[in-house]
Amino acid sequence: MGRLTGTLLRRGAAQATWLVAAMLIGMAALSGTASAEQPKPWELGFQPAATPITQRIHAFHDELLVIIFLITIFVLGLLLYVIVRFNAKRNPVPSRTTHNTLIEVLWTVVPVLILVTIAIPSFKLMYYMDRVPKESMTIKVTGHQWYWTYAYPDNGGFGFDSNMVEASSLKPGQPRILTADNPLVIPVDTNIRVQVTSTDVIHSFFIPSFGVQEYAIIGRLNEAWMRVLHPGTYYGECNQICGVNHSYMPIEVRAVSKADFQKWVVDAKKKFAADAPAPGPQPKPAPDAAPKLADADATTVAGN
Repeated sequence: MGRLTGTLLRRGAAQATWLVAAMLIGMAALSGTASAEQPKPWELGFQPAATPITQRIHAFHDELLVIIFLITIFVLGLLLYVIVRFNAKRNPVPSRTTHNTLIEVLWTVVPVLILVTIAIPSFKLMYYMDRVPKESMTIKVTGHQWYWTYAYPDNGGFGFDSNMVEASSLKPGQPRILTADNPLVIPVDTNIRVQVTSTDVIHSFFIPSFGVQEYAIIGRLNEAWMRVLHPGTYYGECNQICGVNHSYMPIEVRAVSKADFQKWVVDAKKKFAADAPAPGPQPKPAPDAAPKLADADATTVAGN
């Protein structure tokens, strides 16, 4: 019976190993086919990296996946060994050993070394994401319930609101709940400082393919940065529960060449200046609190 159990366990372990390997290969193959800048049905893995930040996040994720896989295989092998080696048939009288100095040192030191191995690249990645390099332009993002406002202080100071396009107004090829009427337009290969704030509740400016997620908090100005490597249309959304229309607050970003961006800026200044509301009547100045002294009275007061 013990020999049969051991044989079955060994066969099960081998099949489990092949199954895990096949799953990992399949996941890698499927994730490699995801070439769009938006989520796809039945997609596995991350969206393709569009910025250096995302490239580093993906590399760190792959390193963690290898470490987790090795730990899982080691623990599985250890469990199978214990089941086979120390079953009741082979050990009718169990050992009464309670301590083993070497093993206790190993299971304390090895996890610490693993955590240090993970922590060092993790801290480096966090510092790289947080430290805004020398920027070429700044964009201010303001969250509202439930839309975004984008401002370009370095390109004339114009700004505009960005709302979701209703499903009935979508054109062919435009994704539902992700398309915006006025997308954020940025140049490629440019360090862009993104300043994020809010006017009401907490929102979250999140673009998966950029590796950017920054909270928009009322009364606070948070910063992130991005450098898009390839032209294209990228999508994100507010992933902070901000109210009843939280799921209808998309982010659409169009990355274009620097020349095309300058052309868009010229047109955008005219378009959004025309769309801006006309200034209302100016308030009349309030009367002075005390009447002004006549010239003679002023001379008398000055003389006294």
